[in-house]
Amino acid sequence: MSYFKPSKNNILLVKNIRSQKCGLRHTVFSASGNEYTGEWLDNKKHGKGTQVWKKAGAIYDGEWKFGKRDGHGTYSVLFPGSKDYSRKYCGEWKSGKKHGYGTCFYDNSSVYEGEWREDQRSGWGRMYYENGDVYEGEWLKDKSHGQGVIRLSNGNWYEGGWQDGKRDGNGRFYYTDKGLLYEGFWVDGVAKCGTMSDVGRAEAPAPPKYPFPKLHLKDMERVLREAKSACQDHRC
Repeated sequence: MSYFKPSKNNILLVKNIRSQKCGLRHTVFSASGNEYTGEWLDNKKHGKGTQVWKKAGAIYDGEWKFGKRDGHGTYSVLFPGSKDYSRKYCGEWKSGKKHGYGTCFYDNSSVYEGEWREDQRSGWGRMYYENGDVYEGEWLKDKSHGQGVIRLSNGNWYEGGWQDGKRDGNGRFYYTDKGLLYEGFWVDGVAKCGTMSDVGRAEAPAPPKYPFPKLHLKDMERVLREAKSACQDHRC
């Protein structure tokens, strides 16, 4: 009768397969003191799990894919001198980076909620700044870019085009405290050509002493078009 005699190599192979992390496991500690509790696949964090970084004082609780944060999860850090954690980001991840929709809490109490691409604010989003200003609109590579509205803490607000974090293109600025409206063209955050008119002057808390004079040009629209064209051509 024939029989199979296992070799040392076969025994070693069986041991390696059994030692691989796969499925649900208890907490696994690393030499640096970090710890992970959750699901594994082929020796990589995969599924739902919680990672604690001791030295950095940070924790991630959420979904993983092939060893990286991927899916929905929350990243938090320790308050200095305490055992309490503060949320820094809650939302979607991809390949270890913020990607998708999520909310980020900054150290200066500012908050952003909206879309992300590879750890940067990109797409649609709303930003609550520390000074009370609120911007809502489009973003690109961490800067307001496209169409958006910013409401300033003093009540004034702007709606229109943005580029690289600055007002750029066609836009309207409402001076609600004075009851004035500027409509025109902006370049690199500076108003270049447009019109100023009285809007809500009677309800404004600090209107100008005299009404804003009206333009008396034969072809006001033509003058504005030419001025706008000059700015676009030369980026004055």
